[in-house]
Amino acid sequence: MNLKNTVIPKIFKEQVKKYGDRVYVQHKDETGEYQDTSWNQLNKQVDQTAWYLLSQGIKKGDRVAVFSANRPEWYIADLAILSIGAVNVPIYATNSTEEALYVLEHSGSLICFCGTSGQMEKALAAKKKLPKLKKIVIFDELEKKKKDVVAFEKVLEEGEAFTKKDQLDKRLKTIKPADLATIMYTSGTTGDPKGVMLSHDNFVSDVRQILTDFDKYIDEDNQLLSLLPLSHSFERTAGYYMPLAAGCTVAFAEDFTTLLEDLNKVRPTFMVSVPRVYEKIHSTILSRLPEASKAKQLLFGLATKTAAKNLPIACADQEPAGLFGVRYRLFNKLVFSKIKEALGMDRIKYVVSGGAPLSVSDAEFFIGMGLKILEGFGLTETTPVTNVNPPGGIKAGTIGPPLCETKVKISEAGEYLIKGPQVMQGYYKNKKATDESFTKDGWFRTGDMAMIDEDGYVRITGRIKDIIVTAGGKNISPQNIENSLKESQYIEQVAVIGDRRKYLSALLIPAFDNLAAWAKKNEISFSAHTDLVSNPQVIELFDEEVKKYTKQFARVEQIRKFSLLEAEWTQDTGELTPSLKVKRRVIEEKYGDIIDGMYPGE
Repeated sequence: MNLKNTVIPKIFKEQVKKYGDRVYVQHKDETGEYQDTSWNQLNKQVDQTAWYLLSQGIKKGDRVAVFSANRPEWYIADLAILSIGAVNVPIYATNSTEEALYVLEHSGSLICFCGTSGQMEKALAAKKKLPKLKKIVIFDELEKKKKDVVAFEKVLEEGEAFTKKDQLDKRLKTIKPADLATIMYTSGTTGDPKGVMLSHDNFVSDVRQILTDFDKYIDEDNQLLSLLPLSHSFERTAGYYMPLAAGCTVAFAEDFTTLLEDLNKVRPTFMVSVPRVYEKIHSTILSRLPEASKAKQLLFGLATKTAAKNLPIACADQEPAGLFGVRYRLFNKLVFSKIKEALGMDRIKYVVSGGAPLSVSDAEFFIGMGLKILEGFGLTETTPVTNVNPPGGIKAGTIGPPLCETKVKISEAGEYLIKGPQVMQGYYKNKKATDESFTKDGWFRTGDMAMIDEDGYVRITGRIKDIIVTAGGKNISPQNIENSLKESQYIEQVAVIGDRRKYLSALLIPAFDNLAAWAKKNEISFSAHTDLVSNPQVIELFDEEVKKYTKQFARVEQIRKFSLLEAEWTQDTGELTPSLKVKRRVIEEKYGDIIDGMYPGE
């Protein structure tokens, strides 16, 4: 397919002609089983929804919001909005009423599609302050009639009854590649979120770059599991528009909590994800190990060592040879293949991971046993993909080389700079922030510190805004220390503290399943997480783990004190963004008293 000088809805229409009744998307019904929707079936609902929007007077350039988790209706609403030249404004499914209100008000959205009654109620509460917001559409069944709320089924009916259907084709013909396709609001940790303006060409260019560089690996036979929120540009581009352009089938995961169940039902060949997912899977496997027999534990230990040794061979996409090859194939038959089958990942060709570095232990475990994890890099402002490790040349710990059509360099201050057709148009209604995000000669400033090696592979060394400046004036990147600490099987999450402080400290969330197994083995009684994090023997264990996994760092980078917390950080409790990144400012405020307790006398 020609992916130059075109727009997203035209790509979709071409694929509908090509694939017709073939399965396009799969979603869980109320019984928990996956149901199929063909390209033709989805297309019909896209047209009906587009006709409805036209009947409501939505003009080219008007903003329409989508406040929902991943589901087929998200695709339908998006493609309908784009087909009439309007602008999709996604709202994270987990956003509060206040957060939704800000996005709806700032964008000036005229209609809001909602997934559930909960999201509908939040949109209704926001609507009281939004005279511009005309209608709210709900995908789920509307149990009770509400003013200005329309059930999705009614939308389809009204769309079908629209008498000026030819307006859709006329509107579609007016859409240009440079036209605005979306305003994506960043899930910032400080201040109000910024609305990133991305054009059709930004998305199509990034898809073209991915498919050009990975043409050997992506085809219409791929089946994807959609897990990350479509409100995030990573899933939107790599998990939605890319498979759309390649003719792949997409199955929607129900939730992060049902991931293993969904993997087993779908058994995908490809997935877009973040390191937190692999950390969680790895941790779950390790936590179940003490329940196994001594023989199985020994076998798993030998297999893990074999996987770690196989990492450089797997990264080069080579087959293990000689005696080691015999050993690897034995463990692959006895252990690796069974783990992948149990995880529902036995058909996976490769997965792309972004948002944060993959830990060494996770890379050794997953890549070493033959699961190709391709680390990449991107930002909402770059639609987002700029770098990816190629399957045949993975360099663990790097984000790979830049995609074709992408120029990169390091500034004198060490910041990673980017130029390419995937770079945003700017921030909506925020010229000051737009100007600040570009250098005078037009390079986009990523805000990341990086290095480029002799092969053109890039290594991110930390976020500029996360750099800790100690009271002694030392600049420290917390990311490197945190990644090292997470190598411990007992540490699930971590935040290094120390900005304007005399020394570094850390907040640690234990991997409670693993810690509980250790406690039972050491005959430590407990009934809750509180008992564990306050136990002297547990604190001593973590003291040893912290020293072990930070011994390679300079004296000024050593963790002098730490506190164990009893609850995991999540989106719901406010410490994580929807893409599962730690909100440092939130954590520093929420746990201020605990942090101050680690700095007596300051």
